[in-house]
Amino acid sequence: MVGIKSYGAYIPRYRMNHNTIFGAVGFLGTFPTPGEKSVANHDEDTLSMAVAAGIDCIDGLKREEIDGLFLATTSQPYMLRQNSAIVAVSLDLQPNIRTADFIGSTKAGTGAIISACDAVKGGSSSNILVCVSDCRLSKPGGPQEHLYGDGAAAILLGDEEVIATFEGFNSVSYDFPDRWKATGEEFEHAWEDRFIRDEGYAKMIPEAISGLLKKYNLNIKDFAKIAFPGIYAREHAAIIKRLGAEPSQIQDTLLDKVGDTGAVSPLMILVAALEDAKPGDKILVASFGNGSDALFFQVTENIKKVGDRRGVKKHLALKKELASYEKYLAFRNLAPMEIGMRGEIGIRTPMSALFRERKAILSLCGTRCKECGTPQYPPQRVCVNPDCGAVDQMEDYRFSDKKGTVFTYTGDNLAASIDPPSIYGFVDFEGGGRFWFDFTDCDLDSVKVGMPVEMTFRRRYLDEPTGVYGYSWKATPVRT
Repeated sequence: MVGIKSYGAYIPRYRMNHNTIFGAVGFLGTFPTPGEKSVANHDEDTLSMAVAAGIDCIDGLKREEIDGLFLATTSQPYMLRQNSAIVAVSLDLQPNIRTADFIGSTKAGTGAIISACDAVKGGSSSNILVCVSDCRLSKPGGPQEHLYGDGAAAILLGDEEVIATFEGFNSVSYDFPDRWKATGEEFEHAWEDRFIRDEGYAKMIPEAISGLLKKYNLNIKDFAKIAFPGIYAREHAAIIKRLGAEPSQIQDTLLDKVGDTGAVSPLMILVAALEDAKPGDKILVASFGNGSDALFFQVTENIKKVGDRRGVKKHLALKKELASYEKYLAFRNLAPMEIGMRGEIGIRTPMSALFRERKAILSLCGTRCKECGTPQYPPQRVCVNPDCGAVDQMEDYRFSDKKGTVFTYTGDNLAASIDPPSIYGFVDFEGGGRFWFDFTDCDLDSVKVGMPVEMTFRRRYLDEPTGVYGYSWKATPVRT
């Protein structure tokens, strides 16, 4: 039976209270709702968060068995260059897999799930990882600024040892002009909120859910949890009431904790539901965007076997307030920062070199000596072990999923940085290997020699004249 084999999520460390934004610029014609939103760090974007969610999802699983990766987003860095392929390489998946980008709508995530299930059911794939990630840019002071949050979710779909079977779906599609963005534009346009709420949200989600119930001869009270985005809190409650569901069936929308995460929202809520699910539970999840997809899952006994995942709960507990609106603007490059002549020196990796060295740069793969077992990074032909020195006896060795400890570090106030000081140092890996990395998601006074760290995939630069995004791996304190 086709279904979910594993799940994962990623929520950035930084959260910004709605009142912080309101205190800086106010809101267009309204007052802020209570709560906060997640904010991607200056070195995070859609792809880095997709990789983080993917790592959480496939931790402890055999990556070589994954034969497909779908990426769903409305904020892809590249219009011409397959974003899903970058995520696949960064996760060190095999090259003989299918990859695809699902874009252009906030229901792209549920659409990717349906397509992945169809592929597995049809036998063309066995295990497809669906990563959904959004990091949307909104105009300062606009009505979306306090609502849009950043984050990612990942779902692994297959046909063996599933934790929740995919029982069916129902979709409705409309060319509904609620939000749009033309090629080359930086910000979204939005039509009148009342129109979006009354003609779109309040009608299309119930239509998709009611169609699902009729299609599979179900009653709304058959479901243990019902999950769909809560971008309009009052209307969300009204939809639940009209459907005849009980308040206890409703999965928290996370709107006041993370914000509206776009294409990610329904699947992040699904991950939260799976974290507390019991065998036999039926879960209904619906999306909203140019229509709606309603999906129906049933939890199996294998839910008890799910390994440790950070998921939604642990990420919600690990946060730091971003109290500076000005720093938020700098993170988004909406307030360009002076980074000095050092930061203006060309740093872009040539594209040909990036392709040749993709395993080392994007997958963080070094080598391990077949003779003595010594790992090293970057890849080498000669073993560095003075008692070995074997030549051309190396195999690929992935460091991205290895924990490490800080060997030495420094804080540099002269290095170019949007969020100074730059922190970097040497990391010793479990099992062997040492290399220097930039540190992120930490403060200088919190870094200590011997501190446990893990690797995180981050955006290193945007070379605006050429439109090239550079990515690499950084060290971050283990989030516990």
